[in-house]
Amino acid sequence: TEVTEKLEEVVMIWIKQIRQVLVESEQMRREADDIGPSAELEHWKTRMSSFNSLLDEIKSSRVKKIISILQAARSKTLKQWKELDGNITIAANEAKDNVRYLYTLERFFGPLAKASPVTMMEHVPSLMNTVCMIYMTSPYYNTSERMTSLLLIITNQMINTCRTYLCEG
Repeated sequence: TEVTEKLEEVVMIWIKQIRQVLVESEQMRREADDIGPSAELEHWKTRMSSFNSLLDEIKSSRVKKIISILQAARSKTLKQWKELDGNITIAANEAKDNVRYLYTLERFFGPLAKASPVTMMEHVPSLMNTVCMIYMTSPYYNTSERMTSLLLIITNQMINTCRTYLCEG
């Protein structure tokens, strides 16, 4: 029982740390008005990397041994652990999926950032079709909150490109 108590303390520390990571990942991001859609892709790539590292750690043999010992001891901390393990898996899958869908927009990043307004407008119909495809098929990116955020940064990029074009002309 003494070993079980020590292991439960360790798992409770992990639970606290994982909850903190999950809470921080769900907080609203404040972005500057001049960021473009490539920043959204970078955000999700960073998040994917973080959650994949966390998943790797959770799946490590050291952690598995501790969880096995607590299962044998019928520890009550395992209920919380299993819930968090599931939440981390969901967050990792969401990040991976969002990166995959946002990569479909990558071919527009250059034209949005560096083209003249006329050239940029040639890309808008296919850009909007791609955004629509993301909305229709992505299991995680199909919320009004995510779409509003994405459209806002795309629009900001277009405005900044036009502003730069006007100031140079």
